[in-house]
Amino acid sequence: MSDRSGNIGMPIRMFETSSLDLIGDAHGCAALLEALLDRLGYRPDAAGVLRHPTRKVVFLGDIIDRGPQIREAVAMVRRMVEGGAAYAILGNHEINALRACRLEVRQRHSRQRQVLKETLEQYARYQKEWDSALDWFAQLPLCLEMAGMRAVHACWDERLMRPFLERQPDGRLTPEQLQRSLDPQSFFFDLVDRATRGPQLNLPGNLCIHGRDGIQRKAFRTSFWHAQPHVYGDVVFQPDPLPHCIEERPLQERELNQLVYYPPDQPPLFFGHYWRNGHPSLLTPNVACLDYSAVKGGHLVAYRYDGEQALSADRLVWQSANDLA
Repeated sequence: MSDRSGNIGMPIRMFETSSLDLIGDAHGCAALLEALLDRLGYRPDAAGVLRHPTRKVVFLGDIIDRGPQIREAVAMVRRMVEGGAAYAILGNHEINALRACRLEVRQRHSRQRQVLKETLEQYARYQKEWDSALDWFAQLPLCLEMAGMRAVHACWDERLMRPFLERQPDGRLTPEQLQRSLDPQSFFFDLVDRATRGPQLNLPGNLCIHGRDGIQRKAFRTSFWHAQPHVYGDVVFQPDPLPHCIEERPLQERELNQLVYYPPDQPPLFFGHYWRNGHPSLLTPNVACLDYSAVKGGHLVAYRYDGEQALSADRLVWQSANDLA
């Protein structure tokens, strides 16, 4: 099996503070986000920007879509970023919005437009505000590497990230690179897809998964922190289970080579995207998924990071949707 980590030992760029609060997918849950920030000690300054005296937030993408207060969530996050109180990275939903509304992608089917439905409806009377939000999305980085840790929306694949960061140290996509990300034969397609959607494996034969969201899928999301997976069930990482008949199906060499591996000797990695549920926990001592299905009645989760290389579940803080009901 090939080396899936792609680790070439590049140094981490240091940052102005190592006291960071990383927050998972808000998806238009502005009230829940404000409550979590209040719990974390962020208070409005004279300009109305939520701010902490010694810490900053890193938002892990997917601010938009699905939730009831999308405009408010975007405005809150944007004020914090532009006010120097936070950083934000692109999620697959912001990428989808840019492609649909700026690159004018004509999707082969309506799924992407359907995902944007609530966002477009909530901005319907605020077109200038939506145009401005799209301009802002286009300026956000795809990933962050700072203060001894890494942040990405879905998956950090060093084999793709390192060449990109050598070209674009700030992690931002140029307009040309965003356009090229539409071409399945392009490096930038692989980069953006892996960073914002994560690795996937196709299901064998004619099998499919009937998702809880009503969508039928012929591929499944995979984990990227298991060193030696053997069967399909070792790598599945999504809310919808695999068909029972393939849980114990051995992974073939071709499939193993498609997987990504993030080794335990790499810097702490934070991401969202994966619709986890239950009691928030770490995946490994250096890997934390902070998406706990807030918009579906779960938790909006933060990790309070202070430069430690071994993460601790004691530093997870969350606000439950049910607490605001």
